[in-house]
Amino acid sequence: MTPLLYVAWADGQLTDDEIASLREAQRSRLTTEQRSALDSWLDPEAPPSSTELLRLYRFVRQRASRLGAAERGNLVDLGCSLVELEGGSAEDAAASREALIEVEGALGLSSSEVARHFFQPRPPVRQDFDEPEAPFEVAKLTAVLDGDYAETWAQMRKLITDPRLIWTPGLSTDAERERVFEQLQILAKEGIGGLAYPEAHGGAGRMDRFIKTFEALGMHDLSLVVKLGVQFGLFGGAINNLGTERHHEALLPGIAKCDILGGFAMTELGHGSNVRDLETIARYEPERGVFVLHTPSVSARKEWIGNAAVHGQQMVVFAQLETQGEGHGVHAFVVPVRGEDGALLPGVRIADCGHKMGLNGVDNGRLWFDHVEVPREMLLDRYASVAEDGTYDSPIASDSRRFFTMVGTLVGGRISVAAAAVSASKVALATAVRYGALRRQFGPEGRGETSVLDYPAHQQRLMPQVAATYAFHFANTDLQRRWKEHEGDDAREIEALAAGIKALSTWHGIEATQVARECCGGMGFLSRNRICQMRRDVDVFATFEGDNVVLLQLVAKGLLSGFARELSDNLFGTILSEIGERAKRALIDQNPVARRRTDDDHLLDVDFHREIFRARTHNLLVSAARRVKRRTDDGKDAFEAFTEVQDHAVALARSHVEEHVHACFADAVEAMAEGPEREALEQVRALWAVWRLHEDIGWFLENDHVETRKARALRRLLSRQCARVRAMAIPLVDAFGVPDAMLGPVAFEQYAENAMLNEESTP
Repeated sequence: MTPLLYVAWADGQLTDDEIASLREAQRSRLTTEQRSALDSWLDPEAPPSSTELLRLYRFVRQRASRLGAAERGNLVDLGCSLVELEGGSAEDAAASREALIEVEGALGLSSSEVARHFFQPRPPVRQDFDEPEAPFEVAKLTAVLDGDYAETWAQMRKLITDPRLIWTPGLSTDAERERVFEQLQILAKEGIGGLAYPEAHGGAGRMDRFIKTFEALGMHDLSLVVKLGVQFGLFGGAINNLGTERHHEALLPGIAKCDILGGFAMTELGHGSNVRDLETIARYEPERGVFVLHTPSVSARKEWIGNAAVHGQQMVVFAQLETQGEGHGVHAFVVPVRGEDGALLPGVRIADCGHKMGLNGVDNGRLWFDHVEVPREMLLDRYASVAEDGTYDSPIASDSRRFFTMVGTLVGGRISVAAAAVSASKVALATAVRYGALRRQFGPEGRGETSVLDYPAHQQRLMPQVAATYAFHFANTDLQRRWKEHEGDDAREIEALAAGIKALSTWHGIEATQVARECCGGMGFLSRNRICQMRRDVDVFATFEGDNVVLLQLVAKGLLSGFARELSDNLFGTILSEIGERAKRALIDQNPVARRRTDDDHLLDVDFHREIFRARTHNLLVSAARRVKRRTDDGKDAFEAFTEVQDHAVALARSHVEEHVHACFADAVEAMAEGPEREALEQVRALWAVWRLHEDIGWFLENDHVETRKARALRRLLSRQCARVRAMAIPLVDAFGVPDAMLGPVAFEQYAENAMLNEESTP
C-alpha cells in the first residue's frame, strides 16, 4: 500500500470517500497491527508531515531501484512487487492486485505516469545552449542588414564598446546627466558631431552617415542617443538647414565640437503638435534692430526642451514673427540663454523638468522669455529675411508652403528616431531570444527541463517581434535611401512616409522591449540586463518628434488629399479606374478558390501578401474618402469632416504604412542572391505578413476578403511559422550585429556570473 499512500497524500488532501476506499481495500488481508498502522496514516485530523512523506518516498524508491523494468509498470505493479520484496509470496502479491486496482480507481490516479516518479533518476539541471546548427552564415546576413554602410556599422560597433562609453545602471539623475554629457563630448572628439554639416565648416557633409551613427547608438544608451540628437541633430541641424552662411560659419564648428551647447525650443505646453499656432512672439523693433522674444501666457512656455535644464548655452527658438504690424508665421531664431559662467541671461527663465520615466541622462527643461532681445541677424533666414527697416521678404510666397518647407527640413529627426527605436528592439530581442534558448523550465518526467523557447506560447510572443524588427529595419533603410536621394518635389511625400514609419517603428520598439522584458521574467527586470532600461527609455519615442497618432493623421490627410487631387484633376479617368478596381475586387470576392484557399503555398506566398495588404489600404482609402465627402456635402467644413472620421483615418494610415513596410521587406528579400540567407529571410518575411494578417483578421472577415476557414488556417499557420523561425532564432538575432557588451548577462551561457558576484551590493 505504501506507493498508493504516498501518492494519495502527496497529491493533496484526501476526501472521506477516498479514505474509506483505502481502509476497506486491504482490511480483510491485514493483521490488527497492520490495520492500526494504516488507520494512523489515514487520519484526516493528523495527516502525515512532509518529513514522514519523505521517509515513505525514500522507502519506496529504495526498493523500486531493485526492480527490473518489467516489474515497475504502474503503481499496482509496484505495490505487488513490494509484497515479494518484503517477504511475501507470489500468491500474496496476486491476491493484493485486485484490491490495489480498486484503490487506484477510487483515487483517480494515472498510475503509470506517477509510478515513474519512484524509480527514474532525476535528470541533471541544464542551463546551456543546445541549439541546432545555423542554416545560414550569420556574417552574410549581417552584411545584408548593414548594406552600403558596413564601414560605419563596424566603426560604431567598436566605438560603443569603448570603455569610455561604459553604461552604468542606478546612477542618480545628476550623475546620469554628467555621464551622458561627458560621453557626448567623447563622440564629438571622434568627429560624429560634424558628420552632417558642410565640409566648409569642418563637417563631412554626410547626413546619411549621421543617421546611421544615430541608429547604431540606439544599441548603446538611448539617453546618449537623444542628447546627441538634440545637440547635433536638432540644434545644429536647425542652424544648418534653416540658417545661412553667416550662421554656419559662426556656429557649426563650435556645435560640432561641443564648444557651443544648445537645444531646440519648438514644443510649447499648449501647442505640442500644433507648431503652426505656437504662441511665443518674436516682434521686430527696427529702431534698435532687434527681435524681442516674449512668452505671453502659461501655455506658451517651451516644454521638454533637451539640453535646457543644465548644459544649454543657446537655443533655436521657434516663434511667431511680427514686423511692421503684420504676422508672418512661425520662424526660428538663435537665442543665447546662459552666459559663459553658466548663469541665465536677463529675461530668460528655465526650470528643470525633473526626474522622468526614462531618459534621465537628458536634462529636459522649461523656458520662458520676458522680452528677451536678440540681434536681427539671429533670425535663421534661409527661407525668409527681415531688412533693417523691418521689411519682410521670402522666396516662398505662400505662408503655408513656407511653413511646411521649414519644418520639412527637420524630417531627419523623425527618420533618426525611428531607426534608433528599431536598434533598441534588436538589443532587447537578442537578449530575450538567447535567454529563452538557454533557460529551461518544466519538461517530461525523467527527461530534463525544456528550453522555454521551445514552448509554442513563448515562440508566439517572441518570433513575430523578431520578424517585425527585420521588417522595420528594411523599411527604415529604404526611407533613409529615399530621403538621401529625393529631389525637392518629393519632400512632402518623404515627410509623410517618415511620419508613418516613425509611428509604427517606435510603437514596435515599445512592444518588442516589453515582450522581451516579460519573456526574461525576473531577469528582464534587473537593470544590469538592460531590457527594462531600454523599455523605459523608448517609451517617449511614441510622442517624441511628433505624437504617433497625430503623425498617422498626417499620413491619412496626405492619402486623402492625393485621392481628392486625382479626382479633381482627372475625374473621368479616376472614375473609370475606380470602377475597374471595384470590379476586380468583386471578382476576387466572388471567386471561391481565392476566398477559401487554405494551403500553405498560397498563404505564405509573397504575391498574395502584397495583394491583400494593398486591397485593405485601397478599401480603407475609398471608404474614408466617401465618409468625408458625405460630411462636406452636409455642410461641414473639411476640419470637422476629417475630425469625425479620425478612427478611420488612423486605420487607413496604419494599413498604408504596413503595406509599405511589407513591400520594403519583400523587395529586400527578392534583391538577395539565391542561397540559405535569402531562404531564411523569406521565412521571416512570411511570418511577419501572416502575423499582421492574423492581427487584423476581423477586418478581413468583415470585408469578405477571407472566409472563416481561411482565417482558421492563418491562425494555425502562424503557430507553425513561429516554430520554423524559432529553429533559427539564435542566428537571426546574432545577425543583428549587437556587440556582446551591449547584451545583458542573461544572454550568455554562464550568466556572466563572475561579473554579477563582483558588482557592488548593499544590504
